[in-house]
Amino acid sequence: MKRTKCITIFTVLLLTVGVAVAQSLGDFARAIRKNKPETATASRHYDNDNLPTGDPLSVVGPPPTANGAGANSAKAGAAAPATSDAEKQKQADDWNKKVADQKKKIDSLNHELDVDQREMRLRQLAETADPTVAARNLQWGKDDVRYKNEIDEKQKALADAQQELEDMQDQGHKAGYQTPASSDNNKDQDKDQNQ
Repeated sequence: MKRTKCITIFTVLLLTVGVAVAQSLGDFARAIRKNKPETATASRHYDNDNLPTGDPLSVVGPPPTANGAGANSAKAGAAAPATSDAEKQKQADDWNKKVADQKKKIDSLNHELDVDQREMRLRQLAETADPTVAARNLQWGKDDVRYKNEIDEKQKALADAQQELEDMQDQGHKAGYQTPASSDNNKDQDKDQNQ
């Protein structure tokens, strides 16, 4: 019993001394760092102690021009934003035109797919109404397979075009251009208003 009490007391003393030493080691390191003479080296080391808090730290781009650079630089600076705005507008218009063309392509593919699906339904209705139609027409089965293949190809082309539109819109957003709202959203809004 006495032995466990002694071990417990000894352990508590060791932990207390360890905590005290750890705190004093941190203070000791800070004191040495402050007393260390500054050496003139090519690179400067930044840490939390010498990091400036009030000044801006990072500037991206060319360094600012000095005052008194002349009136020519002021004129050039005024003309540069105007041309860049015009260029930005032109690029935005190009993106919007690309997106609009892709939407027209999707609408066209969607229309063709819709027409083919209607023709297929009409063929199925004709067969249902008169089962002898398929028996009288020897090409019925081949035509049926051809229609199904055309529909599958157009569905795949439509899905590819829609994916291309989404990718195009993502690229435009990443480049900083806003694309007009999709025609599907406009159609849904028109349907909701009519109801």
